[in-house]
Amino acid sequence: MKPRPFLFASTLLLVALFVAANLLFYPLLRPARLDVTENRLYTLSQETRTVLKTLDEPVELTFVYTRRVGQDYPMVRAYASRVRELLQSYQAVAGSSLRVEEIDPQPFSEAEDEAVAAGIRAVSTEGNDPLYFGIIGRNAIDEQRVLAFLAPEQEETLEYDLTRLIARLDRPDPAVIGVLSTLQGMQGTGEEEGYTLLREMAQSFSVAPIEADFFSLPEDMDVLLMVHPPELSEWQAWLIDQFVLQRGRAVILVDPAAKTMAGGRRRLSDVRTRSDLGRFGDVWGVSLSPEALADTETALAVQSSVSDGRSSVVRHPLFLSTPPAMMSSDSILTAHLSRSVNFGAPGALELAEASPMSREVLIRTGAAPSWIPAGEALKDLGVEQTLALYEPLDGEKALAVRLHGTLVSAFPDGRPEPQLPEDPVLAQLARAEIEAAGEHVSSSLQDAEILILGDADMVDDGLYVDLQSSTAFADNGALIMNALDMMSGDASLLDLRARASSRRTMTRVEAMRDEAQSRFFEEQAQLETRLAEAQSRLAELQSAGTSDRLFDDDVQAGLDADERNELLELRADVVETRGRLRTIERDFRREIDGLEAWLRFINIFGGALLIGAVGGFVWWRRHRSAA
Repeated sequence: MKPRPFLFASTLLLVALFVAANLLFYPLLRPARLDVTENRLYTLSQETRTVLKTLDEPVELTFVYTRRVGQDYPMVRAYASRVRELLQSYQAVAGSSLRVEEIDPQPFSEAEDEAVAAGIRAVSTEGNDPLYFGIIGRNAIDEQRVLAFLAPEQEETLEYDLTRLIARLDRPDPAVIGVLSTLQGMQGTGEEEGYTLLREMAQSFSVAPIEADFFSLPEDMDVLLMVHPPELSEWQAWLIDQFVLQRGRAVILVDPAAKTMAGGRRRLSDVRTRSDLGRFGDVWGVSLSPEALADTETALAVQSSVSDGRSSVVRHPLFLSTPPAMMSSDSILTAHLSRSVNFGAPGALELAEASPMSREVLIRTGAAPSWIPAGEALKDLGVEQTLALYEPLDGEKALAVRLHGTLVSAFPDGRPEPQLPEDPVLAQLARAEIEAAGEHVSSSLQDAEILILGDADMVDDGLYVDLQSSTAFADNGALIMNALDMMSGDASLLDLRARASSRRTMTRVEAMRDEAQSRFFEEQAQLETRLAEAQSRLAELQSAGTSDRLFDDDVQAGLDADERNELLELRADVVETRGRLRTIERDFRREIDGLEAWLRFINIFGGALLIGAVGGFVWWRRHRSAA
């Protein structure tokens, strides 16, 4: 055979072999992945693999995605590919136990009817047709669970949400979480209203609200969650004591200064701003400090309003942001958290030397926190006011403690006598609940597992949720959900909830911002105070100058010579102070703007310059060789 036909035939043969090899090996190699990302974002966790490999019943997942509408939005299109790849990975691990299909709900189609009937959310778009982007899950008994909308900004929880959905379908009966709280956002079932944490709990568990005047606890309750609980009667405390001794699963959030309760109230005496462990603290060997804590080392960056309607980002010592480095790396509750846990004026959990239980400190403050009187912490203190009260302590304080072991009853004399309501109807109902209560138990029937946190404000959305995107920027919710998952017997999902996001933070910019803030903060605060005082005095003088002269435009008419001179000096001082503040703001941004300019230059011209440099080097080498 001549060389040219042979080359053509061999090329066709190689192409045919390549295509055949792809078709043959693709089904076999599809589960294989090479993940070189820092946090292994595209590798299924061991927890997910465990759930998928131990499915008792077949599970069916239907991926609902309007392709034609989603193509107009690059972020949605890219995220849809990510979801599709993840589902393929799930199917490769689970095998025949998991069936995955995809439907495209075109307008007025059967697929759209199926999506709407299942509860997939129709998101309005700029076009005429809505976007459907969710997942429907069904098990062998036709029970259905739905991820109504897969928001791209919530990518970090995608694997957790999907694995949790499959686990719930495989084990349909959710755990019952009893919630006792005086916070408005933690009351109710969480199906429609309430804090993000309560709504997230409703997706994973059966939430059973406990009224403040309860005479019995919910039946079949698996875990008790108390968030800033009301003042308990002897009977109510005994019921909780007996639940802990018999079931032994509780998460308790107490607070010396609950700012969430104080917000928007005229009189603090009308609300309960302090909660503690009561008689349980003496038995468990844990007590809550009477004062709140501030900590400059872990101060949270918050928006602070200043003069002229401007705002700046400052670190407020009364709001703590404890990083993972200050959490226990040995505890299953905190070891997998990748973000900070934020607190608002928390209290310290003080451990007695003697305790029948093993106690583990999960979260600590910095090395030199300070006590802040609870009454002062409830006020809207600024950074300067907090620093004025700051007196550093010698040593860190505990903010979260885990208790484990055998307990004795906090009621050594046995069951107390309950006080019945005065209303005869309510009293009769209460008697029925009291009669259903069991006999007194004096010691644990099984080892207790209790998590205690020294702050109730941490469940407020404002401390850990971006209210615009509804995404968490701290792991407050993840910590509590981890505890509920573990205590309700579903601890295999802990790793997934706190997996790192694929969005990378600009650590260099954050470091530059902190450095600039430390340089300019003190001068800025002094200038703002000076400006506020000058403007206040200026307003007084102008008001005095125009009093009784309603139709006179001369604001100096009613002032003497000294006051006129002071008025002119104040005006000049205000103008000068504002100019210096603008200079500080400009200097604050200068280094960050310079870095941004360099990044733009590199992105625009870096590739071209690099190619030009390589080409110049090659030309120089050839020219030299030829010479």
